[in-house]
Amino acid sequence: MTEMAIPFRPVGELLASHAARHPDKIAIFDLDSGFGLNFAELSDAVERIAALLAAEGVRPGDKIVVLCDERIEKLLVFLAVWRAGAVACPFHVEMSAAHLRAILGFIEPKMVLWHEALDGEALAAGLDVAAIRFGAWPDDDGLFAMLAHVPDDARADAANDADDIACVFSTSGTTDQPKCVVWDHLGLWQCGLSTLDMTGMTGDDRLLEYRTFSWLSPQIIALMPFLATGLTLYMARHFSHGRFFDWIRDHEITVAVGVPTVINMLLSRPVDIKGADLPSLRLMTSSSAPLAPDQWRRFEDIYGITLLQFYGASEGGWLCGNRHDRHKIGTAGPPARHMDLAIVDGDGATCPAGTEGEITIRGRQTAIATISPDGDYEDRTPFRLGERARTGDLGVMDADGFVTVTGRVKDLIIRGGVNIAPLEIDGVVMRHADVHEAASVGVPDEIYGEEIVCYVVPRDGAAPDAAVLAEHCAGQLPDFKRPRHFRFIDALPKSDRGKIRREALKALWESS
Repeated sequence: MTEMAIPFRPVGELLASHAARHPDKIAIFDLDSGFGLNFAELSDAVERIAALLAAEGVRPGDKIVVLCDERIEKLLVFLAVWRAGAVACPFHVEMSAAHLRAILGFIEPKMVLWHEALDGEALAAGLDVAAIRFGAWPDDDGLFAMLAHVPDDARADAANDADDIACVFSTSGTTDQPKCVVWDHLGLWQCGLSTLDMTGMTGDDRLLEYRTFSWLSPQIIALMPFLATGLTLYMARHFSHGRFFDWIRDHEITVAVGVPTVINMLLSRPVDIKGADLPSLRLMTSSSAPLAPDQWRRFEDIYGITLLQFYGASEGGWLCGNRHDRHKIGTAGPPARHMDLAIVDGDGATCPAGTEGEITIRGRQTAIATISPDGDYEDRTPFRLGERARTGDLGVMDADGFVTVTGRVKDLIIRGGVNIAPLEIDGVVMRHADVHEAASVGVPDEIYGEEIVCYVVPRDGAAPDAAVLAEHCAGQLPDFKRPRHFRFIDALPKSDRGKIRREALKALWESS
């Protein structure tokens, strides 16, 4: 195992250490409420809430569901669950109620802690589980009011150890039947160390995150580096096109989280601002979905802000990542520091540099289990130290060790017996000035087996023509890779992580 730059410590010890070093430093700041906690306040609050949970019967290993949108109270409760040695289950509040109730049924939580903006009692109805409401810290009349009965110096007896289960979360959102993923603390910790390696963040940084902590990516790109280094975490409930750069300027943000959807929004509706206007900002990240190389270049050219593309998975954490001091546009970067990654052929042999194959992983920086939509538990520990797990992603590693993700095995278009990765076609189509987004799929064809159709979202105010796009592709793609049909739509179907749902596009073709 790769040596850890920062040894693992339980969350209580980490917060106490940060509070001892700089008690008055802002730890977490909620941009929507304008409320923040310094490290002394945060450490004390987490200790007291953890003691309350223990007094309410929470024991190490108990699963505690946390239902709350992105506000400072969510992280208070999240961290307190870990401090009590329990398992945090921070499910996405925008998930359908039916899916969420199904998950609560098969994971069998000890307790549901829900924010007053939700109907947590209805979700927990009929289940043998305690449901406790909480509101604004510290003055609500629910969970936090119960602290009045807990001595100020009370402490939970337990702590979270490296090999303990840390988190259970779901991989899907509002439409797909959800699967759950189970992580231990060491896996999350190593993912956080990989983030530090990729970004160069230290305790002096100010990090901006606006995605839900119910997903793995914000946990390992923001929460774990925050715990490891004592940096300041600025959080918002959603991305705001109108406030994003104000947040960065006003709070002297040094690292801002990004995703391709946000980057495309900033390209589609440019803001009159440059990196020089934001002197504190060192870089923006991009993860959760592939970022087209031309979009990457355009963003850096327009805004003068360094972008770093990362590549991760719910069951693998960080697989690859460009580094703050070493990156290549169009790639996902070298393998993450704590990830054993190999690209293999159909027989499992490692592919030489420049040869496409399937990306496989193993190591302690991976999930320990998955739970199917039917509640079936699948142990993934063999993939941590022994055999390799296939990701279903195709990729190529160059001679310098940088990996380019070329597509999904299941998304391959097989035309006349030739495998074609749709991402290459998408990238070419998106180079046209009238195109905002594009996604290619294979559809049934009597002669070739599959033919290529490209769905296009026009840029605002543009009206691209199919013949013009075909001519554009003819200059950059060989004939067998060129789309034979173009279809224009208002938006591409995407998952809640921003990944294109190509199966939905195939269904759209079949219904047309």
